[in-house]
Amino acid sequence: MNNNEQVIKNNVKSFFKYISTVISWTIFVLLVIVGALLIYYFVSMRLYASYGEKFEPKFSVYTIVSISMEPTINVYDVIINTKVDNPSEIKQGDVITFISTWQVTYGMTITHRVIGTKTLDDGSLCYITRGDNNTQEDQACVKENNVIGKVKAVIPGLGRIQSFLSSSLGWLLIVIVPALYIIVKDILKLFRLSKEVKEENNNVDKNKKIPKNKRLEQAYKDLLKVKKNRM
Repeated sequence: MNNNEQVIKNNVKSFFKYISTVISWTIFVLLVIVGALLIYYFVSMRLYASYGEKFEPKFSVYTIVSISMEPTINVYDVIINTKVDNPSEIKQGDVITFISTWQVTYGMTITHRVIGTKTLDDGSLCYITRGDNNTQEDQACVKENNVIGKVKAVIPGLGRIQSFLSSSLGWLLIVIVPALYIIVKDILKLFRLSKEVKEENNNVDKNKKIPKNKRLEQAYKDLLKVKKNRM
C-alpha cells in the first residue's frame, strides 16, 4: 500500500470515527434530557399524590398536545413553566399554563397567551387568554389560583422522543441498542488486537525465532487481559 492509499484510508477512518462520536454524544445528551424530565415528572406526581393541591412545584414540565398555540408552540413541543409568586408579574403577552374552569375544558391543563386582565369583585386578578392559533378568546378568564406557571422555555419536538421512550418498544431499544453497540465494539477491538498480536508475533518470530506455542500462549493471555478489563 503506497502513501496516498494509506492517507485516504486514515482519512476515511477518522471521518467515520468523528461521525460515530457525534451520533453517540447526540443520543447520550437526548437521553439525559429526556431522562431528567421523566424523573422530574414522576417525582412531581408522587409529591402531588402525597401532598395534594398544597404541592406547588417551582418548575413544571408539559408536552403540548393541541394546535391552539401554533406556530409559536407546536404539538409535541415540551414547555417548562416557572411558578409565579406574585400575580402582578404576569403581563399581557405572557404565555401561561393554567387549569381551565370553562365547562367544556373544565379541569384540563391549558397553555395560552394572556391578552388582557381584569379585576374581580374580591380584588384578585383574572387573566383573559387566547391561543395564538385561535380566533376567539377563551370563554372563562383564568383566576390567580388556577395559574400553574409562566412559560419560560420551549424545547421543540422533544415530546416525540419522550412519547417514544415511554413506549415498550422505546424502553426496549434503550437497553438493547447501547448493549449491542458495546458488544460489537468490544468484539471488533478483540479482533483488531488479535490481528496486531499475530503480526507482532510473526515479526518477533522472524527476528528471535520464538517457538510458536509461546506466541499463542502470550496472545491468549493478552486477549484474556483485555476481556477482563472490559468486564
